[in-house]
Amino acid sequence: MYRFEYDQRLGIALPDLTKDWNCLDKATQEEILVQWEQIRGDIPDRVKELENQINAKQAALFNEENFKRSCEINTEISELASTINDLWLWFRSQGEITGKSHH
Repeated sequence: MYRFEYDQRLGIALPDLTKDWNCLDKATQEEILVQWEQIRGDIPDRVKELENQINAKQAALFNEENFKRSCEINTEISELASTINDLWLWFRSQGEITGKSHH
């Protein structure tokens, strides 16, 4: 009825439901929420890793003289920032897990 599938971009596993959340029995919902809380607890550490990568790229950008490479680094920073934003959205989801549902 469900599984947690690793998301390469986010670096965490996300719920993948085969049924709508409201169609799952309470025991299954509780089981999913327990697993999700464990995963959710790792999100701040994952964000910190990505922030460290951003800081390193910003330092590299500061010293970069090649315009094309500067643009590439800026793009990489933007992608990391987008990932952080998505992680915080998942972090705030708390008990409102809907995951990817396959109907």
